[in-house]
Amino acid sequence: MQLANHGGGINNHPMNIHNLVSFSGLFALMVIGWAFSKNRWRMNFRCIIFGVAIQLALAGIVFHAPGSRAAFSWLNDFVVTVLSAAQAGQRFLFGPLAEADNTGGFVLAMQALPMIVFFAALMGLLYYVGLMPLILRTFACVFAKLMGTSGAESLCASSNIFVGIESVTTVRPFLAGMTRSEYCTIITAGMATVASSTLAVYVGFLHEVFDGIAGHLISASILSAPAAIVMSKIVYPEDGKPVTLGRSVAAEIEKDSGAIEAIVSGAMAGVKLIVGICALLIAFLGMIALVDLALAWAGGPFGIELSLARILGYVFRPLMLMVGVPWADSEIAGQMVGQRLVATEIPPYLQLAKAMADGSFSHPRTAVVVAYCLCGFAHVASLAIFVGGTVALAPNRRKDLAEVGPRALLAANLACLMTGAAAGTFFAG
Repeated sequence: MQLANHGGGINNHPMNIHNLVSFSGLFALMVIGWAFSKNRWRMNFRCIIFGVAIQLALAGIVFHAPGSRAAFSWLNDFVVTVLSAAQAGQRFLFGPLAEADNTGGFVLAMQALPMIVFFAALMGLLYYVGLMPLILRTFACVFAKLMGTSGAESLCASSNIFVGIESVTTVRPFLAGMTRSEYCTIITAGMATVASSTLAVYVGFLHEVFDGIAGHLISASILSAPAAIVMSKIVYPEDGKPVTLGRSVAAEIEKDSGAIEAIVSGAMAGVKLIVGICALLIAFLGMIALVDLALAWAGGPFGIELSLARILGYVFRPLMLMVGVPWADSEIAGQMVGQRLVATEIPPYLQLAKAMADGSFSHPRTAVVVAYCLCGFAHVASLAIFVGGTVALAPNRRKDLAEVGPRALLAANLACLMTGAAAGTFFAG
Protein backbone atom coordinates (compact mmCIF):
# COMPACT_ATOMS: atom_id res chain seq x y z
CA MET A 1 0.00 0.00 0.00
CA GLN A 2 1.22 3.48 -0.83
CA LEU A 3 0.01 6.80 0.50
CA ALA A 4 0.26 9.47 -2.16
CA ASN A 5 1.65 12.93 -1.45
CA HIS A 6 3.03 11.78 1.86
CA GLY A 7 6.42 12.36 3.38
CA GLY A 8 8.30 9.97 5.61
CA GLY A 9 9.66 6.50 5.16
CA ILE A 10 7.74 3.27 4.93
CA ASN A 11 8.69 0.34 7.09
CA ASN A 12 8.39 -2.83 5.04
CA HIS A 13 9.36 -5.16 7.87
CA PRO A 14 6.51 -7.67 8.42
CA MET A 15 6.25 -6.91 12.13
CA ASN A 16 7.53 -4.04 14.27
CA ILE A 17 6.87 -2.49 17.62
CA HIS A 18 3.90 -0.47 16.34
CA ASN A 19 2.20 -3.64 15.09
CA LEU A 20 2.66 -5.25 18.48
CA VAL A 21 1.29 -2.16 20.21
CA SER A 22 -1.78 -2.23 17.96
CA PHE A 23 -2.31 -5.93 18.69
CA SER A 24 -2.02 -5.32 22.43
CA GLY A 25 -4.36 -2.36 22.05
CA LEU A 26 -7.19 -4.66 20.95
CA PHE A 27 -7.18 -6.30 24.36
CA ALA A 28 -6.56 -3.06 26.26
CA LEU A 29 -9.67 -1.56 24.65
CA MET A 30 -11.69 -4.60 25.73
CA VAL A 31 -10.41 -4.12 29.27
CA ILE A 32 -11.65 -0.52 29.16
CA GLY A 33 -15.05 -1.77 27.98
CA TRP A 34 -15.06 -4.34 30.77
CA ALA A 35 -14.30 -1.61 33.34
CA PHE A 36 -17.50 0.19 32.27
CA SER A 37 -19.55 -3.00 31.89
CA LYS A 38 -23.09 -3.25 33.19
CA ASN A 39 -22.20 -6.66 34.62
CA ARG A 40 -18.50 -7.54 34.66
CA TRP A 41 -19.09 -11.18 35.58
CA ARG A 42 -21.38 -12.23 32.72
CA MET A 43 -18.91 -12.10 29.84
CA ASN A 44 -19.80 -14.17 26.76
CA PHE A 45 -16.32 -15.47 25.96
CA ARG A 46 -17.50 -17.33 22.88
CA CYS A 47 -18.72 -14.05 21.40
CA ILE A 48 -15.54 -12.22 22.38
CA ILE A 49 -13.09 -14.87 21.14
CA PHE A 50 -14.79 -15.51 17.81
CA GLY A 51 -15.54 -11.83 17.26
CA VAL A 52 -11.90 -10.83 17.68
CA ALA A 53 -10.83 -13.81 15.56
CA ILE A 54 -13.18 -12.77 12.74
CA GLN A 55 -11.91 -9.19 12.87
CA LEU A 56 -8.24 -10.22 12.84
CA ALA A 57 -8.80 -12.75 10.07
CA LEU A 58 -10.53 -10.17 7.89
CA ALA A 59 -7.80 -7.59 8.62
CA GLY A 60 -5.13 -10.14 7.75
CA ILE A 61 -6.83 -10.82 4.42
CA VAL A 62 -7.12 -7.10 3.69
CA PHE A 63 -3.44 -6.37 4.29
CA HIS A 64 -1.62 -9.59 3.46
CA ALA A 65 -3.68 -11.83 1.18
CA PRO A 66 -2.03 -12.47 -2.22
CA GLY A 67 -3.33 -9.92 -4.69
CA SER A 68 -4.92 -7.72 -2.04
CA ARG A 69 -3.00 -4.66 -3.19
CA ALA A 70 -4.11 -5.17 -6.80
CA ALA A 71 -7.68 -5.77 -5.62
CA PHE A 72 -7.67 -2.55 -3.60
CA SER A 73 -6.27 -0.62 -6.53
CA TRP A 74 -8.98 -2.00 -8.81
CA LEU A 75 -11.71 -1.33 -6.24
CA ASN A 76 -10.48 2.21 -5.69
CA ASP A 77 -10.41 2.91 -9.43
CA PHE A 78 -13.89 1.45 -9.78
CA VAL A 79 -15.35 3.55 -6.96
CA VAL A 80 -13.65 6.71 -8.23
CA THR A 81 -15.10 6.00 -11.69
CA VAL A 82 -18.55 5.58 -10.17
CA LEU A 83 -18.04 8.81 -8.22
CA SER A 84 -17.27 10.59 -11.49
CA ALA A 85 -20.53 9.28 -12.95
CA ALA A 86 -22.36 10.30 -9.77
CA GLN A 87 -21.19 13.88 -10.26
CA ALA A 88 -22.96 14.19 -13.62
CA GLY A 89 -26.21 15.14 -11.93
CA GLN A 90 -24.69 17.69 -9.60
CA ARG A 91 -22.70 19.26 -12.45
CA PHE A 92 -25.97 19.64 -14.34
CA LEU A 93 -27.66 21.25 -11.30
CA PHE A 94 -24.85 23.41 -9.94
CA GLY A 95 -22.67 24.00 -12.99
CA PRO A 96 -19.22 25.42 -12.12
CA LEU A 97 -20.06 25.26 -8.39
CA ALA A 98 -19.82 21.46 -8.59
CA GLU A 99 -16.12 21.65 -9.50
CA ALA A 100 -13.54 22.53 -6.86
CA ASP A 101 -11.20 24.02 -9.48
CA ASN A 102 -13.87 26.45 -10.62
CA THR A 103 -14.88 27.64 -7.15
CA GLY A 104 -11.34 28.14 -5.90
CA GLY A 105 -11.89 25.77 -3.01
CA PHE A 106 -13.87 22.85 -1.63
CA VAL A 107 -17.60 23.40 -1.01
CA LEU A 108 -19.06 20.47 0.91
CA ALA A 109 -22.71 21.16 0.09
CA MET A 110 -22.07 21.45 -3.65
CA GLN A 111 -19.25 19.02 -4.34
CA ALA A 112 -19.61 16.13 -1.88
CA LEU A 113 -22.99 15.80 -0.21
CA PRO A 114 -24.98 15.46 -3.48
CA MET A 115 -23.20 12.13 -4.06
CA ILE A 116 -25.25 10.74 -1.17
CA VAL A 117 -28.39 10.95 -3.30
CA PHE A 118 -26.81 8.91 -6.09
CA PHE A 119 -25.42 6.21 -3.81
CA ALA A 120 -28.64 5.97 -1.82
CA ALA A 121 -30.49 5.42 -5.10
CA LEU A 122 -27.90 2.81 -6.15
CA MET A 123 -28.36 0.95 -2.85
CA GLY A 124 -32.11 1.00 -3.37
CA LEU A 125 -31.61 -0.66 -6.74
CA LEU A 126 -29.25 -3.29 -5.28
CA TYR A 127 -31.83 -4.14 -2.64
CA TYR A 128 -34.50 -4.47 -5.32
CA VAL A 129 -32.49 -6.92 -7.44
CA GLY A 130 -31.78 -9.04 -4.35
CA LEU A 131 -28.01 -8.64 -4.12
CA MET A 132 -27.91 -6.80 -0.79
CA PRO A 133 -30.32 -9.17 1.06
CA LEU A 134 -28.10 -12.10 0.00
CA ILE A 135 -24.96 -10.40 1.36
CA LEU A 136 -26.74 -9.50 4.62
CA ARG A 137 -27.93 -13.07 5.20
CA THR A 138 -24.37 -14.34 4.68
CA PHE A 139 -22.84 -11.99 7.24
CA ALA A 140 -25.69 -12.55 9.71
CA CYS A 141 -25.29 -16.32 9.47
CA VAL A 142 -21.54 -16.10 10.14
CA PHE A 143 -22.02 -13.83 13.17
CA ALA A 144 -24.86 -15.87 14.67
CA LYS A 145 -23.24 -19.28 14.17
CA LEU A 146 -19.75 -18.38 15.35
CA MET A 147 -20.43 -15.72 17.99
CA GLY A 148 -23.63 -17.16 19.43
CA THR A 149 -25.63 -13.95 19.05
CA SER A 150 -29.33 -13.84 18.31
CA GLY A 151 -30.55 -13.95 14.73
CA ALA A 152 -32.16 -10.52 14.96
CA GLU A 153 -29.16 -8.64 16.32
CA SER A 154 -26.83 -10.46 13.93
CA LEU A 155 -28.96 -9.44 10.95
CA CYS A 156 -29.21 -5.84 12.13
CA ALA A 157 -25.45 -5.63 12.71
CA SER A 158 -24.84 -7.04 9.23
CA SER A 159 -27.16 -4.55 7.55
CA ASN A 160 -25.39 -1.70 9.32
CA ILE A 161 -22.29 -2.46 7.25
CA PHE A 162 -24.10 -0.94 4.27
CA VAL A 163 -26.90 1.30 5.56
CA GLY A 164 -27.64 3.57 8.52
CA ILE A 165 -30.64 3.97 10.80
CA GLU A 166 -32.87 2.22 8.26
CA SER A 167 -31.13 -1.04 9.23
CA VAL A 168 -33.38 -1.19 12.31
CA THR A 169 -36.40 -1.72 10.07
CA THR A 170 -34.96 -5.06 8.89
CA VAL A 171 -35.78 -6.53 12.33
CA ARG A 172 -38.96 -4.55 12.98
CA PRO A 173 -41.08 -7.60 13.98
CA PHE A 174 -38.62 -8.49 16.78
CA LEU A 175 -37.90 -5.03 18.23
CA ALA A 176 -40.62 -5.00 20.87
CA GLY A 177 -39.41 -8.28 22.40
CA MET A 178 -35.66 -7.65 22.36
CA THR A 179 -33.53 -7.70 25.49
CA ARG A 180 -31.61 -4.62 26.59
CA SER A 181 -28.37 -6.28 25.55
CA GLU A 182 -29.78 -6.76 22.04
CA TYR A 183 -30.75 -3.09 21.94
CA CYS A 184 -27.23 -2.15 22.93
CA THR A 185 -25.88 -4.32 20.12
CA ILE A 186 -28.05 -2.91 17.35
CA ILE A 187 -27.42 0.71 18.41
CA THR A 188 -23.69 0.09 18.84
CA ALA A 189 -23.48 -1.57 15.42
CA GLY A 190 -25.31 1.36 13.88
CA MET A 191 -22.87 3.89 15.32
CA ALA A 192 -19.69 1.84 14.81
CA THR A 193 -20.23 1.44 11.05
CA VAL A 194 -21.09 3.79 8.19
CA ALA A 195 -23.65 3.78 5.40
CA SER A 196 -22.33 3.23 1.89
CA SER A 197 -23.83 6.54 0.78
CA THR A 198 -21.74 8.57 3.23
CA LEU A 199 -18.72 6.32 2.73
CA ALA A 200 -18.66 7.57 -0.86
CA VAL A 201 -18.23 11.11 0.48
CA TYR A 202 -15.14 10.11 2.46
CA VAL A 203 -13.68 8.47 -0.63
CA GLY A 204 -14.23 11.73 -2.45
CA PHE A 205 -12.22 13.56 0.23
CA LEU A 206 -9.30 11.15 0.29
CA HIS A 207 -8.87 9.32 -3.02
CA GLU A 208 -6.29 11.80 -4.35
CA VAL A 209 -3.97 11.44 -1.33
CA PHE A 210 -4.70 7.90 -0.10
CA ASP A 211 -4.21 5.01 -2.53
CA GLY A 212 -6.87 2.32 -2.19
CA ILE A 213 -8.97 4.36 0.24
CA ALA A 214 -12.26 2.97 -1.09
CA GLY A 215 -11.25 -0.60 -0.33
CA HIS A 216 -9.93 0.35 3.09
CA LEU A 217 -13.09 2.19 4.13
CA ILE A 218 -15.28 -0.67 2.94
CA SER A 219 -13.14 -3.12 4.90
CA ALA A 220 -13.24 -0.77 7.93
CA SER A 221 -17.05 -0.84 7.98
CA ILE A 222 -17.01 -4.65 7.69
CA LEU A 223 -14.37 -5.02 10.42
CA SER A 224 -16.38 -2.79 12.74
CA ALA A 225 -19.44 -5.05 12.66
CA PRO A 226 -17.92 -7.93 14.68
CA ALA A 227 -16.06 -5.38 16.82
CA ALA A 228 -19.37 -3.68 17.62
CA ILE A 229 -20.95 -6.98 18.67
CA VAL A 230 -17.96 -7.84 20.85
CA MET A 231 -17.78 -4.47 22.55
CA SER A 232 -21.54 -4.19 23.07
CA LYS A 233 -21.60 -7.62 24.75
CA ILE A 234 -18.74 -6.54 27.01
CA VAL A 235 -20.31 -3.20 27.92
CA TYR A 236 -23.84 -4.63 28.25
CA PRO A 237 -23.71 -8.45 28.62
CA GLU A 238 -26.76 -10.54 27.85
CA ASP A 239 -28.75 -11.27 31.01
CA GLY A 240 -31.92 -12.56 29.37
CA LYS A 241 -32.91 -15.02 26.66
CA PRO A 242 -33.36 -13.45 23.20
CA VAL A 243 -36.37 -14.67 21.28
CA THR A 244 -34.30 -15.30 18.15
CA LEU A 245 -31.33 -16.95 19.87
CA GLY A 246 -30.12 -19.82 17.70
CA ARG A 247 -32.47 -18.82 14.88
CA SER A 248 -31.83 -17.19 11.54
CA VAL A 249 -34.32 -14.48 10.64
CA ALA A 250 -35.21 -12.95 7.30
CA ALA A 251 -34.87 -9.22 6.78
CA GLU A 252 -38.12 -7.33 6.61
CA ILE A 253 -37.53 -5.22 3.52
CA GLU A 254 -40.32 -3.30 1.87
CA LYS A 255 -40.23 -4.47 -1.74
CA ASP A 256 -40.55 -1.78 -4.36
CA SER A 257 -42.82 -2.46 -7.32
CA GLY A 258 -40.04 -1.92 -9.83
CA ALA A 259 -36.50 -0.76 -10.40
CA ILE A 260 -37.58 2.83 -11.07
CA GLU A 261 -39.48 3.01 -7.77
CA ALA A 262 -36.46 1.56 -5.95
CA ILE A 263 -34.23 4.27 -7.40
CA VAL A 264 -36.74 7.00 -6.58
CA SER A 265 -37.21 5.74 -3.01
CA GLY A 266 -33.46 5.56 -2.49
CA ALA A 267 -32.93 9.06 -3.88
CA MET A 268 -35.61 10.52 -1.61
CA ALA A 269 -34.00 8.81 1.39
CA GLY A 270 -30.67 10.33 0.31
CA VAL A 271 -32.20 13.81 0.26
CA LYS A 272 -33.45 13.35 3.84
CA LEU A 273 -29.99 12.18 4.87
CA ILE A 274 -28.33 15.26 3.33
CA VAL A 275 -30.74 17.58 5.13
CA GLY A 276 -30.00 15.81 8.40
CA ILE A 277 -26.23 16.00 7.87
CA CYS A 278 -26.38 19.70 7.02
CA ALA A 279 -28.51 20.44 10.08
CA LEU A 280 -26.17 18.53 12.38
CA LEU A 281 -23.04 20.16 10.97
CA ILE A 282 -24.50 23.65 11.30
CA ALA A 283 -25.68 23.01 14.87
CA PHE A 284 -22.69 21.14 16.25
CA LEU A 285 -19.92 23.11 14.53
CA GLY A 286 -21.60 26.29 15.73
CA MET A 287 -21.74 24.93 19.27
CA ILE A 288 -18.08 23.94 19.10
CA ALA A 289 -17.16 27.46 17.94
CA LEU A 290 -19.12 28.84 20.89
CA VAL A 291 -17.31 26.52 23.30
CA ASP A 292 -13.96 27.56 21.77
CA LEU A 293 -14.79 31.21 22.38
CA ALA A 294 -15.58 30.45 26.01
CA LEU A 295 -12.37 28.43 26.43
CA ALA A 296 -10.26 31.15 24.81
CA TRP A 297 -11.82 33.73 27.14
CA ALA A 298 -11.14 31.50 30.17
CA GLY A 299 -7.53 30.80 29.22
CA GLY A 300 -6.66 34.31 28.04
CA PRO A 301 -5.82 35.86 31.42
CA PHE A 302 -3.38 32.99 32.13
CA GLY A 303 -1.75 33.03 28.69
CA ILE A 304 -3.13 29.55 27.88
CA GLU A 305 -4.47 28.81 24.42
CA LEU A 306 -7.48 26.58 25.00
CA SER A 307 -9.78 25.01 22.43
CA LEU A 308 -12.04 21.98 22.37
CA ALA A 309 -9.86 20.35 19.69
CA ARG A 310 -6.75 20.72 21.82
CA ILE A 311 -8.49 19.34 24.91
CA LEU A 312 -9.91 16.38 22.98
CA GLY A 313 -6.48 15.78 21.50
CA TYR A 314 -5.03 15.33 24.96
CA VAL A 315 -7.96 13.19 26.14
CA PHE A 316 -7.81 10.81 23.15
CA ARG A 317 -4.03 10.81 22.81
CA PRO A 318 -3.52 7.79 25.12
CA LEU A 319 -6.12 5.84 23.14
CA MET A 320 -4.40 6.64 19.85
CA LEU A 321 -1.07 5.50 21.30
CA MET A 322 -2.85 2.35 22.42
CA VAL A 323 -4.00 1.50 18.88
CA GLY A 324 -0.50 1.97 17.46
CA VAL A 325 -0.24 5.61 16.36
CA PRO A 326 3.34 6.91 16.82
CA TRP A 327 3.89 9.44 19.61
CA ALA A 328 4.67 12.32 17.23
CA ASP A 329 1.26 11.95 15.54
CA SER A 330 -0.84 10.93 18.53
CA GLU A 331 -2.07 14.41 19.49
CA ILE A 332 -3.39 15.36 16.04
CA ALA A 333 -4.84 11.86 15.66
CA GLY A 334 -6.54 12.26 19.03
CA GLN A 335 -8.00 15.59 17.91
CA MET A 336 -9.52 13.96 14.82
CA VAL A 337 -11.10 11.06 16.71
CA GLY A 338 -12.25 13.37 19.49
CA GLN A 339 -13.77 15.78 16.98
CA ARG A 340 -15.76 12.90 15.50
CA LEU A 341 -17.37 12.33 18.91
CA VAL A 342 -18.81 15.85 19.06
CA ALA A 343 -19.05 17.03 15.44
CA THR A 344 -19.71 13.93 13.24
CA GLU A 345 -17.06 12.18 11.16
CA ILE A 346 -17.08 14.55 8.16
CA PRO A 347 -14.90 17.39 9.60
CA PRO A 348 -12.17 15.00 10.85
CA TYR A 349 -12.05 13.19 7.49
CA LEU A 350 -11.55 16.57 5.83
CA GLN A 351 -8.81 17.28 8.38
CA LEU A 352 -7.24 13.89 7.62
CA ALA A 353 -7.17 14.64 3.89
CA LYS A 354 -5.51 18.00 4.54
CA ALA A 355 -2.96 16.50 6.93
CA MET A 356 -1.99 13.88 4.35
CA ALA A 357 -1.75 16.43 1.55
CA ASP A 358 0.49 18.63 3.75
CA GLY A 359 2.67 15.70 4.86
CA SER A 360 1.83 16.40 8.50
CA PHE A 361 2.26 12.82 9.73
CA SER A 362 5.63 11.43 10.76
CA HIS A 363 4.72 7.89 9.70
CA PRO A 364 2.38 6.51 7.01
CA ARG A 365 0.70 4.09 9.42
CA THR A 366 -0.92 7.05 11.17
CA ALA A 367 -3.15 7.84 8.20
CA VAL A 368 -4.21 4.20 7.87
CA VAL A 369 -5.03 3.71 11.55
CA VAL A 370 -6.88 7.04 11.80
CA ALA A 371 -8.88 6.35 8.62
CA TYR A 372 -10.07 3.06 10.12
CA CYS A 373 -10.78 4.60 13.54
CA LEU A 374 -12.89 7.38 12.02
CA CYS A 375 -15.03 5.03 9.91
CA GLY A 376 -18.17 5.07 12.06
CA PHE A 377 -21.13 7.19 13.15
CA ALA A 378 -19.89 7.11 16.76
CA HIS A 379 -20.92 10.61 17.79
CA VAL A 380 -23.46 12.31 20.02
CA ALA A 381 -25.76 13.36 17.18
CA SER A 382 -25.87 9.80 15.85
CA LEU A 383 -26.84 8.51 19.29
CA ALA A 384 -29.94 10.70 19.21
CA ILE A 385 -30.75 9.52 15.68
CA PHE A 386 -30.41 5.79 16.39
CA VAL A 387 -32.15 5.83 19.75
CA GLY A 388 -34.92 8.07 18.43
CA GLY A 389 -35.38 5.97 15.30
CA THR A 390 -35.59 2.75 17.29
CA VAL A 391 -38.00 4.27 19.80
CA ALA A 392 -40.25 5.24 16.90
CA LEU A 393 -40.51 1.54 15.97
CA ALA A 394 -40.76 0.24 19.56
CA PRO A 395 -42.35 3.08 21.59
CA ASN A 396 -43.16 0.80 24.53
CA ARG A 397 -39.43 0.25 25.10
CA ARG A 398 -38.47 3.93 25.29
CA LYS A 399 -37.06 3.67 28.82
CA ASP A 400 -34.89 0.65 28.00
CA LEU A 401 -33.50 2.26 24.85
CA ALA A 402 -32.73 5.51 26.67
CA GLU A 403 -30.85 3.56 29.33
CA VAL A 404 -28.62 1.60 26.95
CA GLY A 405 -27.94 4.58 24.65
CA PRO A 406 -24.91 6.10 26.48
CA ARG A 407 -23.34 2.67 26.92
CA ALA A 408 -23.86 2.00 23.21
CA LEU A 409 -22.06 5.26 22.37
CA LEU A 410 -19.11 4.19 24.52
CA ALA A 411 -19.10 0.73 22.95
CA ALA A 412 -19.26 2.18 19.42
CA ASN A 413 -16.26 4.43 19.99
CA LEU A 414 -14.27 1.55 21.47
CA ALA A 415 -15.32 -0.68 18.55
CA CYS A 416 -14.08 1.89 16.02
CA LEU A 417 -10.78 2.07 17.89
CA MET A 418 -10.62 -1.75 17.82
CA THR A 419 -10.96 -1.58 14.05
CA GLY A 420 -8.09 0.90 13.90
CA ALA A 421 -6.02 -1.39 16.13
CA ALA A 422 -6.78 -4.38 13.86
CA ALA A 423 -5.60 -2.39 10.85
CA GLY A 424 -2.51 -1.26 12.74
CA THR A 425 -1.74 -4.86 13.69
CA PHE A 426 -1.26 -5.89 10.06
CA PHE A 427 -0.09 -2.67 8.41
CA ALA A 428 3.53 -3.05 7.28
CA GLY A 429 3.96 -0.22 4.82
